[in-house]
Amino acid sequence: MGKRLYVGNLNYSTSESTLSDLFSAHGTVKEVTVIEGKGFGFVEYETDEAAQLAIDNLNQTDVDGREIRVDVAHERPSRGGGGGGGGGGGGRRDSYNDRW
Repeated sequence: MGKRLYVGNLNYSTSESTLSDLFSAHGTVKEVTVIEGKGFGFVEYETDEAAQLAIDNLNQTDVDGREIRVDVAHERPSRGGGGGGGGGGGGRRDSYNDRW
């Protein structure tokens, strides 16, 4: 299990210090990040045991009027290099166009 937790369904007014205070009751918190305007954030613990304790005790609890979701944060999937375009396009492929 990872030491970084995802915290979802946050009230937009929930601060990093609020999460830090809440989560530090379950172990030593290394870092707290709230993604402003998105309703989620991340909490990083020093140990896997502390992270699991936080999940067990804080998932589906009320914070600032919202029932938060606490789970292991997963690595963000790679989006790959640039997109490249579809190109080509235009024109219909039917017997009329095939005559030319």
